[in-house]
Amino acid sequence: MSFNQKQKQDILNAAKTWFRETIASNHIKNTEKLIDPKEFNINPFLTVYLANFLTGNSNAESIARALLYPRVLGTSISTSFGQNMQSFINVIQNAVGSAASGMDIEFTDQIDGRKKYCQLKAGPNTINKDDVETIAGHFKAVRNLSRTNNLRIPNDDMIVGVLYGEPDDLSSHYKRITRQYDYDVIVGREFWHRLSGDEKFYYELIQAVGSVASEADFSEDLEQVVRKLAATDIVQKLSNHE
Repeated sequence: MSFNQKQKQDILNAAKTWFRETIASNHIKNTEKLIDPKEFNINPFLTVYLANFLTGNSNAESIARALLYPRVLGTSISTSFGQNMQSFINVIQNAVGSAASGMDIEFTDQIDGRKKYCQLKAGPNTINKDDVETIAGHFKAVRNLSRTNNLRIPNDDMIVGVLYGEPDDLSSHYKRITRQYDYDVIVGREFWHRLSGDEKFYYELIQAVGSVASEADFSEDLEQVVRKLAATDIVQKLSNHE
């Protein structure tokens, strides 16, 4: 059964609140910490080069920007999203945290009506080679336990759910889960369709979370972080060659 209009709107509103209070709030806190050079693994051979590449010079503020931007615009928020993705999925009331070891959630598939045991992953390139065996091992353990309890769980009911992306975007590691171990990897639109029963829900969710962007002007505060980081001894020493 798909969500009715009120349920859908409640969930979209909850997703916006989650993004605002969890992801955006943590992003700001993590950015404010970056006035300390110890927060970075500074490569002195590359940092000056990257500062010049970015701004055309390697003064202290340029060096600070070269350090800050990759963290602030990439690593920091991507890590936060990945670490908090289970709480994100739980705004979908059809899903509950799984009691099965190694599984993140359990939910009733709104397309085939069957109960699914699911490991969650953030995006189509967020696992590595070693993760494949770990995922397969968790699935095998759940299936073995189910046999002990006289409960048969077929491979089709054990899935990896990828929150965003397209099937063609999936890395070779995800594809190996299906090819070698015969577990489905359900990504993006189809995953949210199975979870919600609404084929368009994925895109509506993206729009809802994206609407929080209008509140995300941190530019003036970021400039303060740049100036404070630029004033530190380590950054000043890197810029002294000019």
